[in-house]
Amino acid sequence: MQNRRKFIKQSTKAAVAAALLPYYGCSSESGSTTAGEKGATAIGEGHKLDKFGIQLWTLRDIIADDPKGVLQSLSEFGYKQIESYEREGDIFWGMSNTEYKAYLNELGMEAISSHCDINKNFEQKAQQAGEIGMPYLICPYIGMKESLDDYKRIVDQFNECGAICKKYGLRFGYHNHDYSFKELDGQVIQDYMMENTDPDTVDFEMDIYWVVTGGADPIAYLEKYPGRFKLSHVKDRMKGVPADERSASCVLGNGVIDHPKILDVAEKQGMKYFIVEQERYDECAPLDCAKADADYLKEIKI
Repeated sequence: MQNRRKFIKQSTKAAVAAALLPYYGCSSESGSTTAGEKGATAIGEGHKLDKFGIQLWTLRDIIADDPKGVLQSLSEFGYKQIESYEREGDIFWGMSNTEYKAYLNELGMEAISSHCDINKNFEQKAQQAGEIGMPYLICPYIGMKESLDDYKRIVDQFNECGAICKKYGLRFGYHNHDYSFKELDGQVIQDYMMENTDPDTVDFEMDIYWVVTGGADPIAYLEKYPGRFKLSHVKDRMKGVPADERSASCVLGNGVIDHPKILDVAEKQGMKYFIVEQERYDECAPLDCAKADADYLKEIKI
Protein backbone atom coordinates (compact mmCIF):
# COMPACT_ATOMS: atom_id res chain seq x y z
CA MET A 1 0.00 0.00 0.00
CA GLN A 2 2.90 2.32 0.80
CA ASN A 3 4.35 1.66 -2.66
CA ARG A 4 1.12 2.78 -4.28
CA ARG A 5 1.06 6.01 -2.29
CA LYS A 6 4.68 6.66 -3.20
CA PHE A 7 3.84 6.08 -6.86
CA ILE A 8 1.00 8.61 -6.70
CA LYS A 9 3.24 11.25 -5.14
CA GLN A 10 6.01 10.68 -7.67
CA SER A 11 3.72 10.81 -10.69
CA THR A 12 1.27 13.59 -9.87
CA LYS A 13 2.15 15.78 -12.85
CA ALA A 14 2.09 12.91 -15.29
CA ALA A 15 -1.14 11.58 -13.82
CA VAL A 16 -2.93 14.89 -14.16
CA ALA A 17 -1.77 15.18 -17.75
CA ALA A 18 -2.98 11.66 -18.52
CA ALA A 19 -6.35 12.34 -16.95
CA LEU A 20 -6.79 15.37 -19.18
CA LEU A 21 -5.85 13.65 -22.43
CA PRO A 22 -8.61 13.90 -25.02
CA TYR A 23 -10.44 10.80 -26.17
CA TYR A 24 -9.09 9.84 -29.57
CA GLY A 25 -10.67 6.59 -30.55
CA CYS A 26 -9.40 4.43 -27.72
CA SER A 27 -10.37 0.86 -28.57
CA SER A 28 -9.13 -2.69 -28.54
CA GLU A 29 -7.82 -4.49 -31.59
CA SER A 30 -10.15 -7.47 -31.98
CA GLY A 31 -8.38 -10.77 -32.41
CA SER A 32 -4.91 -9.33 -31.82
CA THR A 33 -3.94 -11.12 -28.63
CA THR A 34 -1.51 -13.97 -28.24
CA ALA A 35 -0.80 -16.22 -25.26
CA GLY A 36 2.36 -14.90 -23.68
CA GLU A 37 3.63 -13.99 -27.18
CA LYS A 38 3.10 -17.61 -28.27
CA GLY A 39 0.35 -18.83 -30.58
CA ALA A 40 -2.72 -16.82 -31.53
CA THR A 41 -6.36 -16.49 -30.69
CA ALA A 42 -9.40 -14.68 -31.96
CA ILE A 43 -12.26 -13.55 -29.74
CA GLY A 44 -13.08 -17.12 -28.72
CA GLU A 45 -15.78 -19.66 -29.48
CA GLY A 46 -17.43 -20.30 -26.12
CA HIS A 47 -19.76 -18.12 -24.09
CA LYS A 48 -19.60 -14.46 -23.13
CA LEU A 49 -18.90 -13.39 -19.57
CA ASP A 50 -22.06 -12.88 -17.54
CA LYS A 51 -20.44 -10.04 -15.62
CA PHE A 52 -17.05 -8.59 -14.87
CA GLY A 53 -15.54 -6.00 -12.57
CA ILE A 54 -12.87 -3.34 -12.33
CA GLN A 55 -10.18 -2.48 -9.79
CA LEU A 56 -10.58 1.19 -8.92
CA TRP A 57 -6.79 1.62 -9.01
CA THR A 58 -7.36 1.84 -12.76
CA LEU A 59 -8.96 5.25 -12.13
CA ARG A 60 -6.53 6.35 -9.41
CA ASP A 61 -5.74 9.64 -11.16
CA ILE A 62 -9.33 10.89 -11.11
CA ILE A 63 -11.51 8.94 -8.69
CA ALA A 64 -10.65 10.89 -5.53
CA ASP A 65 -12.10 14.08 -7.05
CA ASP A 66 -15.51 12.54 -7.75
CA PRO A 67 -15.91 8.95 -6.50
CA LYS A 68 -19.64 8.75 -7.14
CA GLY A 69 -19.34 10.23 -10.61
CA VAL A 70 -16.59 7.78 -11.59
CA LEU A 71 -18.58 4.84 -10.21
CA GLN A 72 -21.62 5.96 -12.17
CA SER A 73 -19.57 6.10 -15.38
CA LEU A 74 -18.24 2.61 -14.72
CA SER A 75 -21.77 1.29 -14.31
CA GLU A 76 -22.71 2.88 -17.65
CA PHE A 77 -19.77 1.11 -19.31
CA GLY A 78 -21.15 -2.25 -18.20
CA TYR A 79 -19.13 -3.07 -15.09
CA LYS A 80 -21.17 -4.99 -12.51
CA GLN A 81 -18.51 -5.58 -9.86
CA ILE A 82 -16.18 -3.21 -8.04
CA GLU A 83 -12.87 -3.95 -6.37
CA SER A 84 -11.75 -1.03 -4.25
CA TYR A 85 -8.34 -0.16 -2.85
CA GLU A 86 -7.26 1.60 0.29
CA ARG A 87 -6.59 5.31 0.12
CA GLU A 88 -5.54 7.09 3.31
CA GLY A 89 -7.05 4.33 5.41
CA ASP A 90 -10.38 4.34 3.57
CA ILE A 91 -11.73 1.63 1.25
CA PHE A 92 -15.23 3.12 0.90
CA TRP A 93 -14.39 6.44 -0.80
CA GLY A 94 -15.65 8.84 1.82
CA MET A 95 -18.83 6.87 2.42
CA SER A 96 -19.68 4.53 5.26
CA ASN A 97 -19.59 0.87 4.39
CA THR A 98 -23.38 0.70 4.18
CA GLU A 99 -23.60 3.91 2.12
CA TYR A 100 -20.99 2.49 -0.28
CA LYS A 101 -22.95 -0.74 -0.68
CA ALA A 102 -26.23 1.15 -1.16
CA TYR A 103 -24.76 3.44 -3.81
CA LEU A 104 -23.26 0.56 -5.77
CA ASN A 105 -26.55 -1.32 -5.57
CA GLU A 106 -28.35 1.77 -6.87
CA LEU A 107 -26.03 1.66 -9.88
CA GLY A 108 -26.59 -2.04 -10.42
CA MET A 109 -23.15 -3.00 -9.14
CA GLU A 110 -21.79 -4.92 -6.17
CA ALA A 111 -18.74 -4.58 -3.95
CA ILE A 112 -16.82 -7.83 -4.35
CA SER A 113 -13.47 -7.00 -2.78
CA SER A 114 -10.94 -4.41 -1.75
CA HIS A 115 -7.19 -4.27 -1.65
CA CYS A 116 -6.06 -3.10 1.76
CA ASP A 117 -3.15 -2.66 4.14
CA ILE A 118 -3.24 -5.83 6.24
CA ASN A 119 -0.91 -4.31 8.84
CA LYS A 120 -3.31 -1.60 10.03
CA ASN A 121 -6.74 -2.14 11.61
CA PHE A 122 -7.29 -5.31 9.61
CA GLU A 123 -9.97 -6.74 11.88
CA GLN A 124 -11.96 -3.51 11.66
CA LYS A 125 -11.78 -3.65 7.86
CA ALA A 126 -12.90 -7.28 7.90
CA GLN A 127 -15.82 -6.44 10.15
CA GLN A 128 -16.93 -3.55 7.94
CA ALA A 129 -16.56 -5.65 4.78
CA GLY A 130 -18.49 -8.49 6.36
CA GLU A 131 -21.32 -6.18 7.37
CA ILE A 132 -22.04 -5.38 3.72
CA GLY A 133 -21.47 -8.87 2.37
CA MET A 134 -18.22 -8.09 0.57
CA PRO A 135 -16.73 -11.50 -0.28
CA TYR A 136 -13.01 -10.62 -0.14
CA LEU A 137 -10.26 -8.52 1.37
CA ILE A 138 -7.01 -8.74 -0.61
CA CYS A 139 -3.38 -8.10 0.24
CA PRO A 140 -2.11 -6.30 -2.88
CA TYR A 141 1.65 -6.30 -2.37
CA ILE A 142 4.38 -7.53 -0.04
CA GLY A 143 7.51 -7.05 -2.15
CA MET A 144 10.59 -9.17 -2.67
CA LYS A 145 12.08 -10.43 0.59
CA GLU A 146 15.56 -11.66 1.44
CA SER A 147 14.86 -15.21 2.57
CA LEU A 148 12.24 -17.91 2.69
CA ASP A 149 11.98 -17.31 6.43
CA ASP A 150 10.53 -13.88 5.61
CA TYR A 151 7.82 -15.56 3.53
CA LYS A 152 7.23 -18.07 6.33
CA ARG A 153 6.22 -15.13 8.52
CA ILE A 154 4.09 -13.74 5.69
CA VAL A 155 2.13 -16.96 5.12
CA ASP A 156 1.55 -17.18 8.86
CA GLN A 157 0.11 -13.66 8.72
CA PHE A 158 -2.02 -14.59 5.70
CA ASN A 159 -3.44 -17.53 7.63
CA GLU A 160 -4.23 -15.22 10.54
CA CYS A 161 -5.94 -12.79 8.17
CA GLY A 162 -7.90 -15.69 6.71
CA ALA A 163 -9.11 -16.68 10.16
CA ILE A 164 -10.15 -13.09 10.92
CA CYS A 165 -12.04 -12.85 7.64
CA LYS A 166 -13.81 -16.15 8.32
CA LYS A 167 -14.96 -14.73 11.65
CA TYR A 168 -16.81 -11.97 9.78
CA GLY A 169 -18.14 -14.06 6.90
CA LEU A 170 -15.68 -13.28 4.09
CA ARG A 171 -12.41 -14.63 2.72
CA PHE A 172 -8.85 -13.40 2.44
CA GLY A 173 -6.76 -13.32 -0.74
CA TYR A 174 -3.31 -12.40 -2.01
CA HIS A 175 -2.61 -10.61 -5.31
CA ASN A 176 0.63 -11.62 -7.03
CA HIS A 177 3.24 -9.45 -8.71
CA ASP A 178 6.13 -10.49 -10.92
CA TYR A 179 8.45 -11.05 -7.95
CA SER A 180 6.10 -13.86 -6.86
CA PHE A 181 7.60 -16.07 -9.58
CA LYS A 182 11.23 -15.69 -8.57
CA GLU A 183 13.09 -18.48 -6.82
CA LEU A 184 14.33 -18.06 -3.27
CA ASP A 185 16.24 -20.75 -1.40
CA GLY A 186 15.32 -23.21 -4.13
CA GLN A 187 11.57 -22.54 -4.08
CA VAL A 188 9.31 -20.41 -6.26
CA ILE A 189 7.76 -17.82 -3.95
CA GLN A 190 4.25 -18.13 -5.37
CA ASP A 191 4.27 -21.91 -4.96
CA TYR A 192 5.56 -21.61 -1.40
CA MET A 193 2.78 -19.21 -0.46
CA MET A 194 0.08 -21.33 -2.09
CA GLU A 195 1.31 -24.53 -0.49
CA ASN A 196 1.61 -23.04 3.01
CA THR A 197 -1.64 -21.10 3.31
CA ASP A 198 -4.91 -22.61 4.49
CA PRO A 199 -7.13 -23.32 1.45
CA ASP A 200 -10.20 -23.15 3.71
CA THR A 201 -9.66 -19.44 4.37
CA VAL A 202 -7.03 -18.10 1.95
CA ASP A 203 -7.50 -17.73 -1.81
CA PHE A 204 -5.41 -16.06 -4.50
CA GLU A 205 -6.06 -13.30 -7.01
CA MET A 206 -4.16 -14.00 -10.21
CA ASP A 207 -2.88 -10.84 -11.84
CA ILE A 208 -2.46 -12.32 -15.31
CA TYR A 209 -0.22 -9.47 -16.46
CA TRP A 210 2.23 -9.97 -13.61
CA VAL A 211 2.32 -13.73 -14.13
CA VAL A 212 3.33 -13.18 -17.77
CA THR A 213 5.72 -10.35 -16.88
CA GLY A 214 7.29 -12.60 -14.26
CA GLY A 215 8.04 -15.18 -16.94
CA ALA A 216 5.47 -17.75 -15.80
CA ASP A 217 2.50 -19.39 -17.52
CA PRO A 218 -0.96 -18.44 -16.19
CA ILE A 219 -2.58 -21.60 -17.53
CA ALA A 220 0.05 -23.83 -15.92
CA TYR A 221 -0.60 -22.20 -12.55
CA LEU A 222 -4.37 -22.43 -12.89
CA GLU A 223 -4.08 -26.13 -13.63
CA LYS A 224 -1.45 -26.78 -10.95
CA TYR A 225 -3.58 -25.17 -8.22
CA PRO A 226 -7.23 -25.80 -9.18
CA GLY A 227 -9.71 -23.90 -7.05
CA ARG A 228 -7.11 -21.65 -5.40
CA PHE A 229 -7.34 -18.71 -7.81
CA LYS A 230 -10.81 -17.30 -7.22
CA LEU A 231 -10.22 -13.76 -8.54
CA SER A 232 -8.20 -12.39 -11.44
CA HIS A 233 -6.84 -9.12 -12.73
CA VAL A 234 -7.50 -9.09 -16.45
CA LYS A 235 -4.77 -6.86 -17.79
CA ASP A 236 -2.93 -6.79 -21.12
CA ARG A 237 0.76 -6.33 -21.93
CA MET A 238 2.03 -4.16 -24.78
CA LYS A 239 3.40 -5.70 -27.95
CA GLY A 240 7.06 -5.34 -28.79
CA VAL A 241 8.34 -4.28 -25.37
CA PRO A 242 11.45 -5.85 -23.82
CA ALA A 243 10.83 -8.83 -21.55
CA ASP A 244 12.19 -6.90 -18.56
CA GLU A 245 9.87 -3.90 -19.11
CA ARG A 246 7.57 -3.89 -16.08
CA SER A 247 5.38 -0.88 -16.91
CA ALA A 248 3.74 -2.06 -20.13
CA SER A 249 0.01 -2.24 -19.37
CA CYS A 250 -2.35 -1.39 -22.22
CA VAL A 251 -6.00 -1.56 -23.31
CA LEU A 252 -7.33 -5.11 -23.38
CA GLY A 253 -7.04 -6.67 -26.82
CA ASN A 254 -4.19 -4.41 -27.90
CA GLY A 255 -1.46 -6.50 -26.31
CA VAL A 256 0.03 -9.98 -26.36
CA ILE A 257 -1.94 -11.87 -23.71
CA ASP A 258 -4.46 -14.48 -24.84
CA HIS A 259 -7.31 -13.63 -22.50
CA PRO A 260 -10.05 -15.80 -24.07
CA LYS A 261 -7.87 -18.90 -23.71
CA ILE A 262 -6.66 -18.07 -20.20
CA LEU A 263 -10.08 -17.07 -18.86
CA ASP A 264 -11.63 -20.22 -20.31
CA VAL A 265 -9.19 -22.34 -18.31
CA ALA A 266 -9.59 -20.06 -15.27
CA GLU A 267 -13.35 -20.51 -15.21
CA LYS A 268 -13.00 -24.27 -15.50
CA GLN A 269 -10.55 -24.25 -12.59
CA GLY A 270 -12.86 -22.31 -10.26
CA MET A 271 -12.27 -18.65 -11.07
CA LYS A 272 -15.25 -16.56 -9.93
CA TYR A 273 -14.28 -12.93 -10.52
CA PHE A 274 -12.78 -11.32 -13.64
CA ILE A 275 -11.55 -7.83 -12.73
CA VAL A 276 -10.11 -5.29 -15.17
CA GLU A 277 -7.02 -3.39 -14.12
CA GLN A 278 -4.97 -1.01 -16.26
CA GLU A 279 -1.94 0.86 -14.99
CA ARG A 280 -0.61 2.73 -18.02
CA TYR A 281 -2.50 4.95 -20.44
CA ASP A 282 -0.67 5.48 -23.71
CA GLU A 283 -3.77 5.04 -25.87
CA CYS A 284 -6.20 7.39 -24.12
CA ALA A 285 -7.29 8.85 -20.79
CA PRO A 286 -8.03 6.49 -17.86
CA LEU A 287 -11.81 6.64 -18.05
CA ASP A 288 -11.78 6.06 -21.81
CA CYS A 289 -9.42 3.12 -21.29
CA ALA A 290 -11.86 1.67 -18.74
CA LYS A 291 -14.63 1.92 -21.33
CA ALA A 292 -12.50 0.26 -24.02
CA ASP A 293 -11.59 -2.53 -21.59
CA ALA A 294 -15.28 -3.09 -20.83
CA ASP A 295 -16.13 -3.13 -24.54
CA TYR A 296 -13.51 -5.83 -25.07
CA LEU A 297 -14.79 -8.03 -22.25
CA LYS A 298 -18.37 -7.71 -23.50
CA GLU A 299 -17.36 -9.28 -26.80
CA ILE A 300 -14.87 -12.03 -25.97
CA LYS A 301 -16.03 -15.61 -25.54
CA ILE A 302 -14.40 -18.09 -23.23
